[in-house]
Amino acid sequence: MEYHNPVLLKETVGGLEIKPDGVYVDVTFGGGGHSKEILKRLSATGKLFAFDQDQDAIENAIDDDRFTLINENFRYVKRFLRFHGVKQVDGVLADFGVSSHQFDVAERGFSTRFEANLDMRMNQQNKLSAFHVVNEYDEEQLKNVFFQYGELRAAPAMARLIVEHRENEPIVTSEQLKSVLRKFLPPRHENKVLAQIYQAIRIEVNQEIEALKEFLLQTPEILKQGGRLSFISYHSLEDRLVKRFIRNGLFEGEPERDMFGNFEVPLKKVNGLIVPTKEEININSRARSAKLRIAEKI
Repeated sequence: MEYHNPVLLKETVGGLEIKPDGVYVDVTFGGGGHSKEILKRLSATGKLFAFDQDQDAIENAIDDDRFTLINENFRYVKRFLRFHGVKQVDGVLADFGVSSHQFDVAERGFSTRFEANLDMRMNQQNKLSAFHVVNEYDEEQLKNVFFQYGELRAAPAMARLIVEHRENEPIVTSEQLKSVLRKFLPPRHENKVLAQIYQAIRIEVNQEIEALKEFLLQTPEILKQGGRLSFISYHSLEDRLVKRFIRNGLFEGEPERDMFGNFEVPLKKVNGLIVPTKEEININSRARSAKLRIAEKI
C-alpha cells in the first residue's frame, strides 16, 4: 500500500529554493516523499531534519547520513533542532493534516469509511483519544469542538444528543457515533457532514490548532535571513492561520504601526496561493483541498 502520495511535490520543494549545502526541515515526514525530493537536491554537505509524531511514520526513515528523523510533534521544532546543534535553517516544509496512511488504516479511526474504535490519535502514546472526547467532554465542551473545529451549525444539538445517549451506554465505535448523530446526516450530504464531525474531533484529540500556532511562532526565529517556508494546508482553519501569520506575524488583530502607518513583519509572501492541477487531483483525490503558501524571512 502506498504510505502517502505527496501533494504538490515539485511546487512545495521548489518553493524552498534549495541550496545544495543548506540545512532544511520537513516537519511532517509521513511517508518521506517530500524529504526524498529535498535530499535529491542537497549536496554531500547538506542536511535534512524531519519530524513526525506517528510511530508508523518512523518506520519510513531514510538511510542517508545527511538525514535525521525526530520522533516528536513539530510544536517542539526549535527545542529539538537546538538539541541537534542547529539554531537556524535555510528552509522549512510542512504538509499539514492527516496522511493517506492514517486514513487507510481502519483501526486508527481517522476515516469515515471504516468501522473502528474511536481513536484518531496521531501520536499513539497520547492519552486523549476520540473516545475520551466523545464520552467524557461535557456538553459545552463538545459544542465548542463541533462549532469551532467543524464549523457545524448544529453543534449545540449534536452535543446534547451525544450527552443524552451516553447516559445509557458509552459510544465506542465510529458506527455507534454515526447512529447517534443519524438525524444530522441527510443522505445527500452525509459524507460532507461526517467529514466535518470527524475533523472537529480529530483536531481536538491532536490539539492541532494549538500545535500549529506554537510552530508558526517559532519559524521566524529558526529561519536564516532569506530562508523559505513552504506550507500546505487542507482546511480553512489551518490556512487562515498560515495566511495571517505570513501577512502580519499575528493570528488575530493588527500589528502596531509607526507614526507613518508602517509596521514590521518577519516574513513576506512569495508569489500567490498555489493549488493542485486537475491532473494531480485526478491522480490523488486528497490533493483537491490543498493550498500551498510560500514565504521568505525578511
